[in-house]
Amino acid sequence: MKSLLMLRLFFVFICTAAGYSLGGTNAIVAMIFGFTAGLSVVFFEVFARKVSLKGLSSAVFGVVLGLLLAKVFSEALKSFLLAPQLVSSISSFVTIIFVYLGLTLGLKGRSEFNLVIPYVKFKRQELKEETVIIDTSIIIDGRIIDIVKTGFLEARFVIPIFVLNELRALADSTDHMKRQKGKRGIEILHALKKEPNVEVTIHEEDVEGVNSVDEKIVKLAQNLDAKILTTDYNLNRIAQLQGVKVLNINDLVNALKPTFISGERFSLKLVKEGKEHNQAVGYLEDGTMVVVENAKWLIGKTVDIEVTSVLQSPSGRIVFTKLVS
Repeated sequence: MKSLLMLRLFFVFICTAAGYSLGGTNAIVAMIFGFTAGLSVVFFEVFARKVSLKGLSSAVFGVVLGLLLAKVFSEALKSFLLAPQLVSSISSFVTIIFVYLGLTLGLKGRSEFNLVIPYVKFKRQELKEETVIIDTSIIIDGRIIDIVKTGFLEARFVIPIFVLNELRALADSTDHMKRQKGKRGIEILHALKKEPNVEVTIHEEDVEGVNSVDEKIVKLAQNLDAKILTTDYNLNRIAQLQGVKVLNINDLVNALKPTFISGERFSLKLVKEGKEHNQAVGYLEDGTMVVVENAKWLIGKTVDIEVTSVLQSPSGRIVFTKLVS
């Protein structure tokens, strides 16, 4: 962002200097004109970034259509025996009306613009590419690679420099477990950069005024108007409190788990005792815990069970069942 600002200031300076050098005797006036022209171009460039290609194309088409209709009307008006000055005045007034109508109709109907020009199809620009900030936990987790390969998540991934530094610190740690996590995270980043569905960039600028990595990630997401991809529950809560959208892989996993309704029956192998008296516990293939009442004596066996209720907790879903008589 700083480099873009410097480029804009340099452009305005060049325009001002060019106006001064070409001004001759009116160098001051020409310098002011050059400065104004350069500033106008910069303002136009900033505004143009917010305009979609489809909206701009439909607006231009509407203006051209309005000019053509005004030209036809002006030529038809010349066939009447009217004073040339009156014909010119009416033509100018009609041209303004037709251009305005063409411009407004073009903007209102930009969604159907491809129907007006049937062999021209514009890419939808209103749906801009999403920017997603990745935190340390999601990198070390590793499941992001599998999700990206499926094609469900296409975005511009931003890796903050302080997240990269945290990974480097873990990789250089004397603790064996932390060192393994750091090395795994760096390998995941290398694999992620090779994926064609996403663009991975490193954000080199640090966030001033905050010390915590989580706070820096939330602040950066606010500055970039981006989402946060994480598996960290605390970061998830902090970001939501500050109005930042969060993509939590754990929430996605829970949402994709099979749903159960009371009375549904299935078979399950019981593997251990439950917390309450006479309970037994088994697990589905996706890791969902299933609690079976009055089944402690059947641990190690596969039994037929019936769903009684389902509990959704922050840590996951728990299915409560009973033995089928």
